[in-house]
Amino acid sequence: MSSWLRFSLLAICAAGLFPAFPAQAHDALDDTRQMVVVTTADWNSVSGTLHRFERSGPHDTWMAVGQPFPIVVGKAGLAWGSGLISNERLGAGAGDPIKREGDSKAPAGVFSLGKAFGYEPQLLAGSRMSYVQLTPSVECVDDAASQHYNRIVDRQHINAPDWNSSEHMLRHDELYHWGVYVDHNTNPTRPAGGSCIFLHVWRGAGQGTVGCTAMPKGDVEQLIVWFDPAKSPLLVQMPRDQYIKARQRLEGARLPAIH
Repeated sequence: MSSWLRFSLLAICAAGLFPAFPAQAHDALDDTRQMVVVTTADWNSVSGTLHRFERSGPHDTWMAVGQPFPIVVGKAGLAWGSGLISNERLGAGAGDPIKREGDSKAPAGVFSLGKAFGYEPQLLAGSRMSYVQLTPSVECVDDAASQHYNRIVDRQHINAPDWNSSEHMLRHDELYHWGVYVDHNTNPTRPAGGSCIFLHVWRGAGQGTVGCTAMPKGDVEQLIVWFDPAKSPLLVQMPRDQYIKARQRLEGARLPAIH
């Protein structure tokens, strides 16, 4: 470009008569200062590892927090879900699995985290998360035809329940003693794209879920106390090789290195 033409364009932009050159896209990865990274061996693996990371600001180095610990995902493995970053941008391939309602796969991608929930009257001491105490009327709607699809609701507060299928959150086991709602397929909500995805207590090592990410009770408690909504915590979840690929595709060290 000639110096004369460059000068003319800059002058026009400065006068507000022409759109300025587009800035780099801003997204959730710029804002987060806490990140949970879950990786598995491949798309079909049930078992995996969870790492925690934290940083002081958007351009600072990610620092590991504590020791990694074991987790399980869906009993059918992982599949690309609907999160904050497009799957194409993360390096999704044409033949990769896509998350569907009832497929027993946990979602892969980048997700924000919603409220904590549990059986106790109050959340764990020191936690800063919003909390929902589970009662017999609290359900998570998995009926794709419902206007409440993929939401935790209290049936007592719904004038005309329009769902035929839901999960009663107050269970007779320990799985939901503590948990965190994962914002998968929420903005927008894609019908039959998968619902009611949580971080919660596992049944045991190697025992997959119907689509959630589960771990020992003490580790769920550790996460809930650590999460700080002011730091915009994210869950990043995918097979290990895919995670490495996604990290390479994203500019800078926006995703932490895992070892």
